[in-house]
Amino acid sequence: MDSDVIIVGAGISGLCCARQLESLGLTCRVLESSNGLGGRVRTDNVNGFLLDRGFQVFLTAYPEARRILDFDALKLKHFSPGALIRHAERFHSIYDPFKNPTKMLHSLFSPIGSIGDKLRIALLRYRVQQGQHEELFRRSNQSSLETLKELKFSDEIIRKFFRPFLGGIFLEDQLSTPSGMFEFVFRMFSQGSTALPSEGMGAIPDQIASKLPTGWIKTNNPVHSVENNSVQLSTGEILYAKAIVLATPSHITEKFLGLNPKIGRRVTCLYYDALIPPISEPILVLNGEHQGPINNMSVPSQINSNYAPENSALVSVTVLGGLTINLECQVRSQLKSWFGKQANSWSLIKTYDINHALPIIPSFFDLDHDPHISDNLFVSGDYRSSPSLQGAMISGRQTANAVASFLH
Repeated sequence: MDSDVIIVGAGISGLCCARQLESLGLTCRVLESSNGLGGRVRTDNVNGFLLDRGFQVFLTAYPEARRILDFDALKLKHFSPGALIRHAERFHSIYDPFKNPTKMLHSLFSPIGSIGDKLRIALLRYRVQQGQHEELFRRSNQSSLETLKELKFSDEIIRKFFRPFLGGIFLEDQLSTPSGMFEFVFRMFSQGSTALPSEGMGAIPDQIASKLPTGWIKTNNPVHSVENNSVQLSTGEILYAKAIVLATPSHITEKFLGLNPKIGRRVTCLYYDALIPPISEPILVLNGEHQGPINNMSVPSQINSNYAPENSALVSVTVLGGLTINLECQVRSQLKSWFGKQANSWSLIKTYDINHALPIIPSFFDLDHDPHISDNLFVSGDYRSSPSLQGAMISGRQTANAVASFLH
């Protein structure tokens, strides 16, 4: 045997699986088809700009992240706890009054939702913090929208705030995502802060990988096929192990297993170089008007100055769905309507069209949490837990524990 375990995929889940296997005294080899680590959590340096592959943020309240990551080493920089919402041709700010009490009256009388809606948000905040976080996924099998309506939120605040806010997280603005995921995410936002690592989101998988023994990870090693105790590389080489873990995205795992791949959430992220930041605050901007392609935007360099070279600002724009003809023209036109002529001078740095940005989980009640598929074959990924960094991390650990139990 080449090692006790072969892990296919060096994304967050595969790396966390390897970390846990190493702590349990097992050896493994991690095979990654691309030239880098992290899977969907990667950062490119383009002429001094740090471009995360799609708009991503790190929620410091993630329990599994708190367990395995060194937050100090990541040098986290934090978003302002609130949002800037575009509505009626103006920007309106709302803040979390529990984290920024000085803004309580400002938020209470903001035109984004009624006073009753603001009080319901406080009640929602209390509700989602009750019990263990795992219980949130089992409370209800209804959609996020159904839960919001059940809690008596007005159509106005659902349209102006919840749709663009949750749309940027779940990559769908119909709020069809299971309510358990919505409540879990709202709990994470309530209990911690939203941040960006100093060196970009790619610093997270890099830190996890740095704790693994030298030589365990092999990049540029695409796998052609998988058997119960072996993998065949695209070069034809065959590697053997006592157990195989597929830590690839769900659609790739399904291909390896001979299944029809399911579609995932698709998103387009456009990055611009602006001489002057269009907003001064390190805050998320939401499209509450639902006109134009933009769902949300931010200026990452206002949160973390490392994201852009000196005398430049990095603007990140998120569009739900794939890249379409004239999309950049439509985005720039909308940016110009928001920020004026300065948007004409912004240079497009790069566009990311991400086809499988998130797995679609119709129901947590139907999710099979057993990662042991057959014989010596196991699976791992956020689609096995919840579509998030937390889900990927915890799935990796759970799969490693299942492998260790099987081998021992």
